[in-house]
Amino acid sequence: MAEVESFQLDHTKVKAPYVRRIAEEVGQNGDVITNFDIRLVQPNEDAMPTAALHTIEHLLASLIRDRMDGMIDCSPFGCRTGFHMIVWGKHTTEEVAPVIKSSLEAIADVVTWEDVPGTTIESCGNYRDHSLFSAKEWSKKILTEGISTDAFVRKVI
Repeated sequence: MAEVESFQLDHTKVKAPYVRRIAEEVGQNGDVITNFDIRLVQPNEDAMPTAALHTIEHLLASLIRDRMDGMIDCSPFGCRTGFHMIVWGKHTTEEVAPVIKSSLEAIADVVTWEDVPGTTIESCGNYRDHSLFSAKEWSKKILTEGISTDAFVRKVI
């Protein structure tokens, strides 16, 4: 069975919230993608409820694309502590962290229910499991703690 980088990470040593560059990969045709660990809550100490995580996921899908080019995907971790974000090209945590911070600020302070994409039975596989209130509260909590550009040393932006 192939090794998965995330399962090699010592989750007791990281200090969330943070943005961590997991890997940079080059495809057969020279295309580069960068994979990031967007860890919003401390592993094994807390986890976002699914409705909050689900709504944040839907909002990040648009908000990140509005703030930077090249996002391929931003998908939640099953452990509900954050997201994998995959982008075209070479990117650094110093580039991505402000985008995440700005997106969470929008969720906390600006977004209304009408802004949340994909919340109908036709556009979402679990459309009943959303909570903008909870997404806003979690975003505020994460922003209060600060987004770090380092997973092990708090370098808050």
